Parts: sequence; structure tokens; C-alpha cells
Amino acid sequence: MSSNHMDEVENQPSAPLAERMRPQKLADVRGQVHLLGKDCLLPKLIRENRIGNLILSGPPGTGKTTLATVIAEESGCKLIKLNAVTSNVAELRESLKLAKYYGAGKCFLFVDEIHRFNKAQQDLLLPDIESGEARLIGATTHNPRYYVNDPLLSRSQLFTLKSLEVSEIKKTLIDCLQDEKRGLGLSKCSFEAKAILQIARLSEGDLRKAYNILEIIVEGLSIQGNISEDAVELFASERSIRYDRDEDEHYDTASALIKSMRGNDPDASLYWLAKMLVGGEDPRFIARRLVIF
Repeated sequence: MSSNHMDEVENQPSAPLAERMRPQKLADVRGQVHLLGKDCLLPKLIRENRIGNLILSGPPGTGKTTLATVIAEESGCKLIKLNAVTSNVAELRESLKLAKYYGAGKCFLFVDEIHRFNKAQQDLLLPDIESGEARLIGATTHNPRYYVNDPLLSRSQLFTLKSLEVSEIKKTLIDCLQDEKRGLGLSKCSFEAKAILQIARLSEGDLRKAYNILEIIVEGLSIQGNISEDAVELFASERSIRYDRDEDEHYDTASALIKSMRGNDPDASLYWLAKMLVGGEDPRFIARRLVIF
């Protein structure tokens, strides 16, 4: 994403808060200290434009798209964006053609939700990546070892982004409330520290979700209103939890339930059991897991 495009986003009050607050520099990226910390190699490679093909995996809202955008910006390269959910083979071919036109040294092809490409579509990327005519950054919320073809994965460096810590999200939200250019500073809202902490916890490590919650609450207040614990609790009473069916979250939660029971932790066991039930899990699946335990 170019700087001009970021300026356009900032000047659009209708743009979602999460988009307006998207970091433009590597130093502004939140969390991911294990990848972007002081002594890590990745930031140096990014700034020197010595990055090869990348697969970025991690839960929603951890900054995969942001990191891809910042990598291109810091490397002085163009970023051709493609979403595997909405793109077809013709669009993929056209994007590859454009990436080769700019050259691998001056351009990245970013494929969001790359796990949504079928085997044939993923294989289509291989010749240009293998020859070095195009550089790929793929992003996925799924385990790439199961959802990305082995030949493509073997030609890429895998980096896993982690859910953000509650303290990091809380600090980010406070900064957003004070940012008059891109954030919610012009609303002049006051806030209770415990209310911001509640939002950070509700987001479950997903910064985009935290921004969305904050934006909804602020939009419901008058100018110079107060973000209170009551306002957050009202929102929380209608919130949905993150849960899927027959995918990573489904099995991760089931595994956490079993491990909690084996570890004799009743509080954690009840939490994971409640999450599965509220998420709409089939009681028969839970019963089978309990029998195994």
C-alpha cells in the first residue's frame, strides 16, 4: 500500500477505525516481539529488501495484512493485493503477470487467505516463484502445514504471528482514543481504565476486534461522553465468541478442555466447556471427548 493510499484512508471518516489505525512503519507494528524485536533478523532483512517468499500465519487480527503492507513500504516495493476468497484463476494470472512486469526485486504479490486457493490455484504460483520472477507473501488464519501445498511451503519462509497480549491491546486502544488524526481523539471521550481493560480482554488477542468494539461503543456516546464499565458490559452481553466448526479453533478448544481436565483444573475445564457449548458445539462431540478422557 502506498503512502498516498494511506493518506486517503486517513482522510476518509467512513473508513473503519481498524483500517485508519493500520501501522505504516515497522516500528509502529504492535506485538510480535518474537519476530520484530530488537535482536531479530527479520526487521533488518525487510529494510534491506532481502526478503524472499513468506507465508504469514496466525489468528485473526494479529497483523498479517499489516505486516505485508509494512514489508512492502519499508522495502520500497509495490504490493499487489489479491484475496483468495474473491479471486479466480484469471485474476491470479493477471496479478502474476503484473508482478513479473515490475520485477521480483521491486514488487510483492500478497495473497490474503491463501488457504482458500485450491491445489491447482496454489500450483499456479509455483513456476514464477521457483524461477524468482515473482515474490509471494501469503497470509492465512489456518495451519499452513495442512492448508498450503508442500511445494509452495518449501519455497517460502513461514512466520507465525501470535495473538496480542491484553496489556498491548489496552495501550493501543488508549493511544487510539488520544489520536486526533486517525483515531477517536476528536470525540473527546473520557474513559475508565477498567473499561478499556475489559475491551482488551473481550477481543481475545484480536486487535481488529478490539478496534471494532471501541468504535461501536464510542459511536453510541455523545461528544465528550465516557467509556464506562457499564457500556462495555452492555456490549459484552450481546457479543459472539470465536469458534468454528471442524477447523483449528474447534480442535484447539477441545484439546484445551481435555488438557484442563487431565491437569485437574476445574475452572479452566468449565471455561472451555462453556465456550464449546455457547459456540454451538454438538453435545455428542463433547460427550465423545469426555469418554476418551
